[in-house]
Amino acid sequence: MTADAGPPLVLVAIGLVLWLAVTATVAGISIQTIGMILVIVGVIWLVIELFQARTMTRSTVAEEPVVYRDRRL
Repeated sequence: MTADAGPPLVLVAIGLVLWLAVTATVAGISIQTIGMILVIVGVIWLVIELFQARTMTRSTVAEEPVVYRDRRL
């Protein structure tokens, strides 16, 4: 199972744009603060996704014994 890293990376990208490129405020809310929050949430989400993908691949596999058949005709 692979990690679905797309949505967290998009969230980080949007957050970085809001944090670093936009200098506006809307009704007393700082857009830079919202961008910083989105970056932090995106990074935490990405770490969780990668951790879950790593633990999912570490499963034990039961090996079946090899059965040898006699091929005499």
